[in-house]
Amino acid sequence: MQTIRQLLQLRETIAAWRAAGLRVALVPTMGALHDGHMALVDSAKRNADRVVVSIFVNPRQFGEGEDLQRYPRREQADSRMLTEAGADLLWMPDVDAMYPDGFDANIHIGTVSEGYEGAHRPGHFDGVATVVAKLFNQVRPDVALFGEKDYQQLAVIRKMVTDLDFGIDIVGVPTQREDDGLALSSRNIYLIDEDRQAAVALPRALGVAARDIARGGDVEAALAQARETLEKAGFEVDYVDIVRESTLGPHDPEAPSRLIAAAKIAGTRLIDNIVVEMADSQ
Repeated sequence: MQTIRQLLQLRETIAAWRAAGLRVALVPTMGALHDGHMALVDSAKRNADRVVVSIFVNPRQFGEGEDLQRYPRREQADSRMLTEAGADLLWMPDVDAMYPDGFDANIHIGTVSEGYEGAHRPGHFDGVATVVAKLFNQVRPDVALFGEKDYQQLAVIRKMVTDLDFGIDIVGVPTQREDDGLALSSRNIYLIDEDRQAAVALPRALGVAARDIARGGDVEAALAQARETLEKAGFEVDYVDIVRESTLGPHDPEAPSRLIAAAKIAGTRLIDNIVVEMADSQ
């Protein structure tokens, strides 16, 4: 696997692939890779001839008081994982390469970014959209892969690609989970054993609520029960809600829906979501 840190070299490499008629996939990451990221690489290999993985801890998507400084950075381990997974190129720019002196652009995607994560982390999705747009222009992929665990992020990227005519296929890859159901996340390493055991309450509470709703149970009661379960497990709940998959708008029983949630346990903020299999969804 080739590792590139300079934009000119990246563009020369991509241009050579293009000249050979090869299809290029991009997997954007912030490093601290795990099996969830490897699932993205695996999907990318099935969707393209060459796979580029980017690692860039993007300061613009971290708000005041968030974990930018302590966010895990494991360059050597990440590189080994990507080599073993069969990635072709690791694009690893530094902050100066991404945001040179005088950089003053910002991309804001409207309605789909404004609730949930957008409300609890002001400016977060502007930072995500801006850096992903830069990565798209640098790599110029045919297809880009994103995990469904960050479901609102996936919706924001899809909206940006549609509205700004990027002409890139966006593929959502199902959430990868531990054996007990906890969604894989780079932030899971912050959890000590006791908190890690308690954290499984998050996917379990969502699963119970999803089944209740799918059987025709009262939606608000199911959501309230999920919140109560999380609070009893030691979580500080930011939100638990049910939304339309396509827009993250209000729940429609006749449209594909997801339960989405974010909550903190011992200072570590976890997010998750689960499909609600409505019997009469379309």
